[in-house]
Amino acid sequence: MATQTSDLLAAAAPRTVAVVRQITDDQLDLPTPCQDFQVRDLLNHLYEVVVNFQALAGRSPVTWADKPDHLTDGWRDRFETETGRLVEAWSDPASEEGVSPGMGMPQPVVGAMALLDLTVHGWDLAVATGQPYEPASEVLPALHELADQLAPTARQMGVFGEAVPVDGTPSELARLLGMTGRDPACTPR
Repeated sequence: MATQTSDLLAAAAPRTVAVVRQITDDQLDLPTPCQDFQVRDLLNHLYEVVVNFQALAGRSPVTWADKPDHLTDGWRDRFETETGRLVEAWSDPASEEGVSPGMGMPQPVVGAMALLDLTVHGWDLAVATGQPYEPASEVLPALHELADQLAPTARQMGVFGEAVPVDGTPSELARLLGMTGRDPACTPR
C-alpha cells in the first residue's frame, strides 16, 4: 500500500541517496550551506532523521540526544537501505492518522518534515560537494506549504535560518531554500 507521504518520500529519496553515494571520504570535512555543519555532521544528522522518522511513522518514541557516528564501513549502502525503510514505514495508512505522541503534531506534518529534510539537506550536501541536484518536482508544493506553516516556530527554534530574499522569478526550489534560510545562489565549494 502507499500513502501520499510515502509517494512523495519515494520520489525524493533516490535523488538524495544518489548525492550521498557520490560523497567521498575526503569531502567529509567540507562546510555546507547548513550553518555550523560540515558534510560529516550533516550526513549523520540526515541518517538520524531517516532512522528516527521510521519510528515516528509508527508513533514510537525517539531520542535525538544520541549523536553516534553513522559513517562507518558501508555507510552509503546503509543510508540507502534505511531510506527505503523510511518510505516503507510511511506507506502504512495508519502512519498518517492522528497526532504524533512524541512531537505533538499531526502525523502528515511529521512525515512531511522527513520529506523536507531529505530534499533540503540533499541540496545542502550536493552544493557542499559540487554535485548537481534537482529535487522531484512533485514534492515542492507540499514542502512550500509545510515551510510556510512551520517557518515562525522553526526560526525561533533555530531549525530554519532567517528567510533569504530571492530576486527575480525564482524557481520553486529557490523559493523553498530561501524560506528555510539558505541562499539558493550558493555555489559549490
